[in-house]
Amino acid sequence: MPALITLTLNPALDLATTTDHVAPTHKLRCGPVQRFAGGGGINVARVLHRLGADVCAWALAGGAAGTQVRQLLAAEGVPTLLQPISGDTRENFSVVETTTSQEFRFVLPGPTLQPAEWQACLDALATHTPPPRWLIASGSLPPGTPDDFYAQLARALAGRGLRVAVDTSGPPLAAALQAGVALVKPSLRELRDVMQQPLEHAADWCTAAQSLVHSGAAEIVALSVGEQGAVLATREGVWQAPALNVPATTGTTGAGDCFLATLVWALDRGDAPAEALRWGVAAGAAALLHPGTTLAQADDVRRLVRSVPAPMAFTPQP
Repeated sequence: MPALITLTLNPALDLATTTDHVAPTHKLRCGPVQRFAGGGGINVARVLHRLGADVCAWALAGGAAGTQVRQLLAAEGVPTLLQPISGDTRENFSVVETTTSQEFRFVLPGPTLQPAEWQACLDALATHTPPPRWLIASGSLPPGTPDDFYAQLARALAGRGLRVAVDTSGPPLAAALQAGVALVKPSLRELRDVMQQPLEHAADWCTAAQSLVHSGAAEIVALSVGEQGAVLATREGVWQAPALNVPATTGTTGAGDCFLATLVWALDRGDAPAEALRWGVAAGAAALLHPGTTLAQADDVRRLVRSVPAPMAFTPQP
């Protein structure tokens, strides 16, 4: 049985292309289309597989796009369990404007799940034997899924000896934090929404992340701050790591998923939190080297991690 399971309730067939200039009303002539199996948990599983982890990607999929997602994962050799659903898996579309290197991302909501579909997924994971060491639930919830799905999952798995990581936003994130999870990976915007605070300075980010740990909402808070790097908070302390200077000329899609995948991979193998943060930052930077949802390549991650300086420990002001 896999040591790590990723869960994607709202996977996508990601389409990526380029055009010279984005403008309204005009026909925009695009370059060749690349297709990727996408969605938060699927992206995480793809990166974990490249790093050599024992991982399985669980997802709910249906229709022609769902079939393509299955085929693309099989082509990469990612172990997969796709639960069929009656609706059609969504397609997402990203376009890089070549004259400016700006990325435009169009994200569709996904199919409406029937209660029996999301409940069957919850029941299967709650009774999976033996349990994995980590369950990484990542991505948005499709229509028809209750906002507290991840919270229900965390409660159902409590006491089974596995660690639940959640990467989502809005009410599903707030509900998961109320239930308590092992790891949560908000963006700065998502952390601001949760804390209802502006969090304008780095010290504010660190204090907010530390407060979530002390409250019991999460054992580990991994805060991604884009071009300003990342913060990791645990019971042992809080660390800040700067971002690497890698130009995002092909877009930033999937960088956060690469960060999360590699952070969990490093923690799972026993790395200290500050060292795991270095690996996560390297993977986020590696994702910027490739277009669309190509995601980080293992060789790039191992090369770039040597350039990530030792994270700085945060000392709260009295």
